[in-house]
Amino acid sequence: MPDLPLPALDFTSDGHVHTPFCNHAEGSMEEYVQSAISSGITSITFLEHLEANIHWKKRTWLTDELFDTYFTEGGQLQKRYAGRIKIGLGVECGWNLEHRQQLRERLLARNWAEIGISCHFLKIPEHSNHLNLFSRSEEDQQLIIKLGTEELFSRYLNALEEAVEYLPATKLCHLDGAMRHIKGWSLTSRHLKQIDSLLRLMKEKGMKLEINTSGFPLRGEQFPALPILLKARTLGLEFIMGSDAHRPRDVGQEFQRIPALFK
Repeated sequence: MPDLPLPALDFTSDGHVHTPFCNHAEGSMEEYVQSAISSGITSITFLEHLEANIHWKKRTWLTDELFDTYFTEGGQLQKRYAGRIKIGLGVECGWNLEHRQQLRERLLARNWAEIGISCHFLKIPEHSNHLNLFSRSEEDQQLIIKLGTEELFSRYLNALEEAVEYLPATKLCHLDGAMRHIKGWSLTSRHLKQIDSLLRLMKEKGMKLEINTSGFPLRGEQFPALPILLKARTLGLEFIMGSDAHRPRDVGQEFQRIPALFK
């Protein structure tokens, strides 16, 4: 690989932060803002979960009514902390092929600071609930193993490519984060070909690739893994930092570990 310039990375900006409205995060929106300021972060983007017709054991996303509250509270914080920190109100849109039109319409109905793409859930025909690839639950983990990690991850990558093609998004979140709680599995040549196709489509669409540091406490490295980052850099994709914070103290977590990767 020829020498490439270091990518432009803004470590004072955290582009992936959650709120208690998603039903699986701690702390108030204001506590995340205050934590960001104390950590030297000058720009924060809340990126809350949007899903369409997902069936799982509990809600881990916002309803339209909660998004109304999210924008009201976020707008108040933007005014209160003006001049101290930039606050963006974005969305992490989960993909569901069967309800793609609903997803697109809901995204176009609001003025988001960022639209991130993810895919947490897959439909398994013989099960009433969707499979949550990102869940620690024993039920989901056992089902992942039963169905086969290689095939499920391939389906996941196909879903991401569908979403990138169809949705009006600005970035892709935690690309290889699916099945992050399964030990002993690895990317195959099939997966790598799919990832190459996905990255090329992102480049064509002008989308950014998120460097998500929530991977460090889970697997000792960021999402996505370094070979994927290097491939993305070769293709000329832009990167954006995100902590995926679900607790105020996690805003900007592990950002300091990223520069060394590209040296």
